[in-house]
This record gives sequence, structure tokens and C-alpha cells, in this order.
Amino acid sequence: MNSKSKHLEVGKAGEFLALVFLKKKGLRLLNMNWQWHRLEIDLIMKEKDTLVFVEVKTRTNSGSILPEDAVNHKKMQNLLMAAEQYLYKYKLDCEVRFDIVAISNFPKRPSIMHFEDAFYSYN
Repeated sequence: MNSKSKHLEVGKAGEFLALVFLKKKGLRLLNMNWQWHRLEIDLIMKEKDTLVFVEVKTRTNSGSILPEDAVNHKKMQNLLMAAEQYLYKYKLDCEVRFDIVAISNFPKRPSIMHFEDAFYSYN
């Protein structure tokens, strides 16, 4: 298996782990891997009346960069753009939040951190 396919496999496994984690916290899944052109939102969930756009970052080792730090300005901009398209497409007008789920030390002893309202959001 080449490094790109291993990276994708780790990413998909991390997304599933994040989904299970968030569902246990009471969030409900609306979409997984929703795409608009070349942009993708890992998880779109609902918590009460709030629409939650979730970026999942998974790392196999602790390394020098934390998974949550991999969500840079460009990634945030892309997520905001995709979220705007999602809201427009489904004609939604509701509270919105952007979360990050960071998973490190995967798959040995995964550690999950949930950062609610992790960056710029709007109503």
C-alpha cells in the first residue's frame, strides 16, 4: 500500500471514529464527506438547533504538529466556502458552528479531542 492510500485509509477511519464519538455526545449525522466542487466537509451534524460542520484530523503518531494545528487558514477558508454552499443549496437559515475533532496516536491508543466552535462562525 502506498503512502497516499494509507493516508486516505487513516483519514476515513478517523472520520468514522469521530462520528461515533460525536454521536455519543448527542449529535446527529446529516452528511458525511459532503462535496462541493473540489471542497469537502468531513461531517455535517446537528446538535439541537445548531448545524455543526466538522473537520476531522487524524495522526498516527504525536509528531511535531498536533492534528488540530493542521487546520490552517486556507483549510478554514475552504470549509467556510463549502459550508456557505451547503446552506445555500438546502436553503437553511440556522445557527452554525465549526468544530474540529483531532485524533492522535491512531490506531494504537487513539486520543480524541473535540474543539467546539473552533474558528469563525456566523449566524
